Parts: sequence; structure tokens; C-alpha cells
Amino acid sequence: MSETSAAPATSRFPALNWGDASRSVIQLRYGDLDAMGHVNNARYAEFLEVGRMGLSREVGGQADDRSVLARLEIDYVRDIRQGQEVAVETLVERVGRTSWTSVSLILADGVPCAFARSVQVRVDEEGVPRALPEDFASQVAHRSVR
Repeated sequence: MSETSAAPATSRFPALNWGDASRSVIQLRYGDLDAMGHVNNARYAEFLEVGRMGLSREVGGQADDRSVLARLEIDYVRDIRQGQEVAVETLVERVGRTSWTSVSLILADGVPCAFARSVQVRVDEEGVPRALPEDFASQVAHRSVR
């Protein structure tokens, strides 16, 4: 994509209650850029991780909680360039027995650039899936898709 790309089609981004999302501001670094002068696509996954960690802190995530990223889907729609203000907005889409799904937007200067969906699974010390706390859904309710 180029700087002259048309605005992304709104249909590429679900119309969710993004105003309720956890918001994490990303500090761009020179090393985030590739030879073409835009943020390397691999960095988007790191930005999403920052967003998930921010959400976890907001909802009272415990230091001893273990979870693994089981799935990550990213739809890249627009490039991000140095000097732009970047943020990740994250909502919990679904809570299961041992896993939860989150959806995120990556924005640059307030314009959506990517949409992502990730699944995290809570595990024990051996990596075996473990039930989420009974109150997990209520803990994340204010940051959940409605």
C-alpha cells in the first residue's frame, strides 16, 4: 500500500462498540520500519500483544495467570508510517471455558489500518488447558463486544 492509498473500506472493520475498548498507545521506534519506510507487518503482531497486555492489566489479570496465544488473524488494510500516532483498541469478543477471543483495531492518526482476532488459552505449568476463573466473563464485561 502507498501513502496515496484510498481510505480503507469501512466494511473491512466491524462496527462494534469500539468506544468501550481498552486503548493502548504504541511508541513507534526506528526499528519498527522496513526498507520501504513503513511499519513492518511483523510488528503489528507485537502491537496487538501490547493491546492484549493492556486489557489484561485493566481487568485485573494476575501475574501467575498463564495463557498462550493459540490463534492470530490479521487483516492488513493500510500502512503505518513513522511519525503517526499509533494505538491499539481491544475488545473481548467471546469467553469460553478455557479460552477467550479478542478483537482489535490498530489505528494510525485515528484511521483504522488493521483488524485482528486472537484466541488465548489459559494453561497450567505443563501447558495443559485450564478453566478460566469463574468470574472472568464478569471481569471483562465492560471491555466486551455488545
